[in-house]
Amino acid sequence: MLVNGKRLLEDARDKGYAVGAFNVNNMEIVQAIIEAAEETQSPCILQASQGAIKYAGLDFLFALAKTAAEITTVPVAIHLDHGTDFDQIVQCIRAGFSSIMIDASKYPLEENIERTKRVVEIAKPINVTVEAELGKIGGTEDQIVVDERDATYTDPEEAKIFVEKTGVDSLAVAVGTAHGVYKGEPKLDFDRIEALSKAVSCPLVLHGSSGVPYDALKKAISLGISKVNIDTDLRLSFTDGLKDFLKENRDNFDPRKILGPARENMKKAVIEKMEVFGSVGKAWR
Repeated sequence: MLVNGKRLLEDARDKGYAVGAFNVNNMEIVQAIIEAAEETQSPCILQASQGAIKYAGLDFLFALAKTAAEITTVPVAIHLDHGTDFDQIVQCIRAGFSSIMIDASKYPLEENIERTKRVVEIAKPINVTVEAELGKIGGTEDQIVVDERDATYTDPEEAKIFVEKTGVDSLAVAVGTAHGVYKGEPKLDFDRIEALSKAVSCPLVLHGSSGVPYDALKKAISLGISKVNIDTDLRLSFTDGLKDFLKENRDNFDPRKILGPARENMKKAVIEKMEVFGSVGKAWR
């Protein structure tokens, strides 16, 4: 069931759980996420990055996600992750995405506000949810690279001003996570999460969540995080499934038999995340 992203996140915030937002690149990944969501009756978000769209093509990727959303009984939003190009954001809205992210976090506050407002003005009148980012989350996300030295935490007072001036539906915040694989254990700033939750009226989003200890994720959710992005951990589970199968079946050349175990391994990983996020059994119709 394809739904508006705002409705998903507001339900999560009101009931104290988080919606998992999982990055998709091909059919097997979409299937793994949707099967996990259906099995656990968890609402979820299928999100496509700019890199995924470049790889698979917008029409192909959206068709896969839309078909998955329509055949499942659980609520699903289709989301553009880290949209930095206005024209591509417009293309995704026209294609039928129910949620988009405008990432202008590399710009000064006022320019970030103006760029975000421009997207809000075209998206919200047609019921498309808008996520934005304030602060700089370290690491690499497709074309977006933020050096660890340049990462900056989100200021609660600036966040309050940003949300009031832009009217965004959700806000991605920098509180100690990073995109990609962690070199050490991430340290989340829980006091900052709590302060941000009190400062803004919209749900908060945690990016760079792969590799964050589960107890830390649960605490962050209890303090106000309503959407948790997962990509790297899914890639690792998928490739581990591939490697394990090929190790035992070196002569196999059937893509279906090779990709099937990878899909199943990813499905298990998604279910595990949904259990941590507290979204199991939270699907509504």
